Amino acid sequence: MKEQLKIRTKVFAHNCVKLTQSFPNTYLANHIKGQLIRCSTSVAANYRATCIAQSKPSFIAKISIVIEEVDESNFWIEFALDENLISKEEIDCLLKESRELTSVFIASRKTAISNNQ
Repeated sequence: MKEQLKIRTKVFAHNCVKLTQSFPNTYLANHIKGQLIRCSTSVAANYRATCIAQSKPSFIAKISIVIEEVDESNFWIEFALDENLISKEEIDCLLKESRELTSVFIASRKTAISNNQ
């Protein structure tokens, strides 16, 4: 599962970066592009950090960052849609993946918290 999630989070980041390449060259689009690239790549990088956490509290802290970053990615994808920078069809699979990843990481954090008590 750990290796599969490493792959999924990295693919998610790549897909978000590819999505931003279709954005127009405007101030708003460039801002959203930068934010989405930052948080989506952070999902993958921070998930890798959870895999080498040295303690349960460290794992919980790191997985919490992953949850925040994937949720922020979801926000920026939706915001780009709201601003008509992309079409719904272009992002359906990305929104679905961000929601699934969020659910997986929240469940993982809950398990870690209950096992840590």
